[in-house]
Amino acid sequence: MANGGKQLRLWCSAFACALLALVQADGLFVDITYLDSAVAKGAVCLDGSAPAYHLAPGFGSGVNSWLVHFEGGGWCNNVTTCLQRMHTRLGSSKEMAKQVAFSGILSDTPDYNPDFYNWNKVRVRYCDGSSFTGDKEEVDPRTNLHYRGARVWQAVVEDLLAKGMNRAENALMSGCSAGGLTSILHCDRFHQLLPVGSHVKCLSDAGFFINVKDIDGENHAAAFFSDAATTHGSARNLPSSCTSMLPAGMCFFPQNEVKQIQTPLFILNAAYDSWQVRNILIPGGSGPHWRNCKHDISQCSAKQLETLQGFRDHFLEALEEQGNSSTRGLFINSCFVHCQSEIQDIWFAPGSPVLGDKKIANAVGDWFYDRSPFQKVDCPYPCDSTCPVFKTS
Repeated sequence: MANGGKQLRLWCSAFACALLALVQADGLFVDITYLDSAVAKGAVCLDGSAPAYHLAPGFGSGVNSWLVHFEGGGWCNNVTTCLQRMHTRLGSSKEMAKQVAFSGILSDTPDYNPDFYNWNKVRVRYCDGSSFTGDKEEVDPRTNLHYRGARVWQAVVEDLLAKGMNRAENALMSGCSAGGLTSILHCDRFHQLLPVGSHVKCLSDAGFFINVKDIDGENHAAAFFSDAATTHGSARNLPSSCTSMLPAGMCFFPQNEVKQIQTPLFILNAAYDSWQVRNILIPGGSGPHWRNCKHDISQCSAKQLETLQGFRDHFLEALEEQGNSSTRGLFINSCFVHCQSEIQDIWFAPGSPVLGDKKIANAVGDWFYDRSPFQKVDCPYPCDSTCPVFKTS
């Protein structure tokens, strides 16, 4: 029970992965759209409410280009953790803000988002707790929990197709954190639903979660995802190239399926992903001596930093599983951050992180439009002076 309790505390707080995304520059505020027609199909949030998204129409040369961005927010792996989400914005559209600010890759200003500013831009709300993989028909009347993430994904994409995405000349599915994992798991499926001849690619921001033991030698990440796959009935909606060889829970780790993805994919990730460090490598209860280090990498002792460098090594080893396809994009910096495409100051601003000679927005744009490939991995911390500094208590 002790280990299960630790999982409960850590992974139920996974919504914190999206908090940095709320550090927004002043910009476009977009109203929510409730997809009420999806309810009859059983495509609903955990509480049975309608799915939702925010759509900013494209303009000018971008009217036939679509960016579909899936927000993050962790996962729930059993009845208890899913009930904890059920009456929050991560489990019910009734609790979602009626407007959200679009910035970073969702900005409508060329000075802030040079390649995607005038596209149709969609932020898909996350309310199923399974990275849109769950689908169980039965609903326990005692809890009223609905595990229907895969239906939500399908219903949202079909609705966007009906609103003009069926004429898309360009399309990019992206996401942050659990949404970044969504953009990997559903990448080929997204491509298959777009018109033949469309220029379609996927971007995963902070979605490359790795199967690694914590500092106490426990592998609770694998156990958590195994429980999540069972709870949500995810197996049939995870890539068959993985589930045909491994238990479903292991297919939440991108290293186990990324090589088989056919659609061009860009991996944007910090080698010292702050959420993974705080919740997978050094989970809560790991000792007060880790408190300062896990929230501010500059406060780590030499021995603690050695542990983080070991995490980076494991991350890069997992990343190597994708092979070296020329269609893949790679921006792996050494910043201590989680989610970089939604934050204006990181995505594209005067002080944004740089790898090689490019900021993230330029690297992704050049890769998407086939202007030039981009596959770069940063040198180890603390060599990169362009990284932003975020400190949390």
